[in-house]
Amino acid sequence: MASRPTSRRRAVAVPAGLALTASLALLPGAGTALAQQTDAPAVTRAAADGEKLSYVVNTSSTNPGTINRVKKEIARAGGTVVVAHQRIGVIVAHSADPGFAERMRQVRGVESAGATRTAPLRAAGTTEVGAPQYVAEKAAAAAATADGTEPMEADLWGLRAIRADEAAKVNPGSDKVTVAVIDTGVDDTHPDLAPNFSAGQSANCVGGVADTSEGAWRPYTEGDYHGTHVAGTIAAARNGVGVAGVAPGVKVASIKVSEPDTSLFYPEAVVCAFVFAADKGVEITNNSYYVDPYLYNCKDDADQGAVVEAVGRAARYAERKGTLHIASAGNSNHDLAADEILDGSSPNDTTPVERVVDPAECLDLPTQLPGVVTVTATGVQDLKSYYSSYGHRVADVAAPGGDRYQIPDTPSGNGRILSTMPNDSYAFLQGTSMASPHVAGVAALLKSEHPWASPAAIQAMLKAQADNPGCPETYDPDGNGVEDSTCVGGRNVNGFYGHGIVDALDAVK
Repeated sequence: MASRPTSRRRAVAVPAGLALTASLALLPGAGTALAQQTDAPAVTRAAADGEKLSYVVNTSSTNPGTINRVKKEIARAGGTVVVAHQRIGVIVAHSADPGFAERMRQVRGVESAGATRTAPLRAAGTTEVGAPQYVAEKAAAAAATADGTEPMEADLWGLRAIRADEAAKVNPGSDKVTVAVIDTGVDDTHPDLAPNFSAGQSANCVGGVADTSEGAWRPYTEGDYHGTHVAGTIAAARNGVGVAGVAPGVKVASIKVSEPDTSLFYPEAVVCAFVFAADKGVEITNNSYYVDPYLYNCKDDADQGAVVEAVGRAARYAERKGTLHIASAGNSNHDLAADEILDGSSPNDTTPVERVVDPAECLDLPTQLPGVVTVTATGVQDLKSYYSSYGHRVADVAAPGGDRYQIPDTPSGNGRILSTMPNDSYAFLQGTSMASPHVAGVAALLKSEHPWASPAAIQAMLKAQADNPGCPETYDPDGNGVEDSTCVGGRNVNGFYGHGIVDALDAVK
């Protein structure tokens, strides 16, 4: 989900931020994924021990005088300014003082301030479900097929489900459009990604400051595969190698935001990513994660509320500059339109505390921010995936994310999503992490067809061209006789699919 990258996680025990990718089956030697979030006294505990924490300080004005005054107050309070995003009035600071945030909230010119984590800083959460299932090397290296399709295209049921294979024959997308994958990094040396990679729009934002040095955007290890898999679904080239993406003619960039070792997606990194993407002219961002350490950030909590404000400001800044954000809904099978949700996973960087939250006030970031396209996942039968979160008037559109209970008639018979992996390999994964890049690809096709369209206009077209299967009569994907989720709404808009499953062919026609 929700960093998601959207239960996003890796091959080791994974932190909550990557809660968006559901279970994957593993072959040669992959890892596991999944994560979620929880609650808060740990913030004070960590800082009280003299450990340094990271904070966001949101100013009441973007006036340079206000920014400079607040920076001086941060220093006076014993803090250190890491970066000041003056255009959105967000300052990232470090401090070992447990009273730092409260002190900053009293400063003139400060609207809100809060810790971005509950674990201390170390030297220096995705939405997939399960471990990756790798394909054999010989299949990955197979020659192009006689009919011009990619060697493993027969297993790309997700592309056919949204008619992306047909769309590619009409318009594969413009190389003037870039989709930035905000994630665990992208292996741009992969033969299916190298032709379309945009290094000039890529960076490492971990810690809150953009590092654009060569290769900084790449995964730390092959276990940090999430972003590379997402990138392939969006824009793997039609080059006679491996697989194809939804929009094989557009550019793809990498903005790495995951912490080493933990894969957590902290707020300061995501703020940096949105601002960097906007300033580099990125048209679409894909967000298959949730912002750690809380699965839901409650606005009435001083720390979490400051995070909501900081990430929201960065997202709005990018939207104003022409960037549309696509995000996965999460892998908890939560009804995001419910009156309350039980969250037992937050904070995921220390000790989770069970709590009941109101999803209207406690937001899954960034997917529940205004203007962000919220994506649910489906299987080959066009039925909501068993793990996918949903919600009437919260979900915007749906797309293939994979489902172990919905088995396709393909050579592999694998209901997950096949895409690129680090070290020139390929694997199947499932999760709303895999659904979001399908939508990002279609959005890129729409932007290619309508280069002057605003983010709001592209979102409106995504919804208008989507095909809605309507609520199922019953929803029991595992067949145990128990209704697993309830779909609310009608044929045009409902909780499982929003406005419907996106359609790539309509996007280019």
